[in-house]
Amino acid sequence: MPVGVKVRSNMWVVGTSDFLFAFFSTVRVRLEPEGWGSRFPLVMNELYAGEVAAEHAPAALAEIDQIREELRRLAPSALVWDAEDLSKPPPPDALEGADDLAGCFVTEGGREIFDAMGEALAYSARRGHPARVQRTLGP
Repeated sequence: MPVGVKVRSNMWVVGTSDFLFAFFSTVRVRLEPEGWGSRFPLVMNELYAGEVAAEHAPAALAEIDQIREELRRLAPSALVWDAEDLSKPPPPDALEGADDLAGCFVTEGGREIFDAMGEALAYSARRGHPARVQRTLGP
C-alpha cells in the first residue's frame, strides 16, 4: 500500500513503505556514519517516526535539500534497500534510469521523492500544521 506525507487533507504520495524505508536506509548508511539521525535529525528521527511539527518543517526542508545534494554525488549502485539487512538487494528496476543515487528515489508519478517531501514540508510550515507520514487510502 502506498504511503505519503500528509498535511491536513493534502497528501503527497512518495511510494510503498519499502521504498520509503529504502530512502531512510540509504541516508543512514551513506550519509550518517555516526548513526541514525546524527546529521539529519528532523528527517531521520521525526519524519521517520511519522510526524514533523510545523515549527520544525523549515529546518526539515533544509535537511531534505542537503540530502538530495549529497546523494547526487553518489552512484546509483550505492542504494541501500534495508539498513537492518544490508544483504537485501533492491528490486531489479530500482536503479533503472538513475544517473546518481538521488535519481533512485522517484515516485510512481515520476517525481523525485525530494520534491514531494519538500512540497509537503513547505506547506506544513506555511499552514502551521504537522506533516505526517501515512498510508494512502487507495490500492
